[in-house]
Amino acid sequence: MLIAASIFTGFAALIHVYIFYMESLAWTSKRTRATFGLTEEQARSTQEMAFNQGFYNLFLAIAVFVGLVYLALGNQAVGATLLFVGAGSMVAAAVVLFIFSADKRAAALKQGVIPALGLIALVLALAL
Repeated sequence: MLIAASIFTGFAALIHVYIFYMESLAWTSKRTRATFGLTEEQARSTQEMAFNQGFYNLFLAIAVFVGLVYLALGNQAVGATLLFVGAGSMVAAAVVLFIFSADKRAAALKQGVIPALGLIALVLALAL
């Protein structure tokens, strides 16, 4: 189960690195605007906010990656804690998006299901 938790949370971290890229580095690109359903003007006017938000996603991914390193090195307590913090925050953000932005529920599921599966596997790994 620990391997499954590592795979799911690692994949979730990669997704959040990609979200960082879109929000912080490619916010005004045609592809990113299409992904987020933004006009050119909307993208320009929200670029600073998106830049900052992208870094939140990057930091969540880093927490998960560092947790995976600690797990690989045999420090289960620190590794699991970092996975809970990083992936748990990913899931919490997805839940907020799902509840409060009905038009973004598909994005919330893409953002939250994989880290949630990782957390479930992690809980099972630690409990067994």
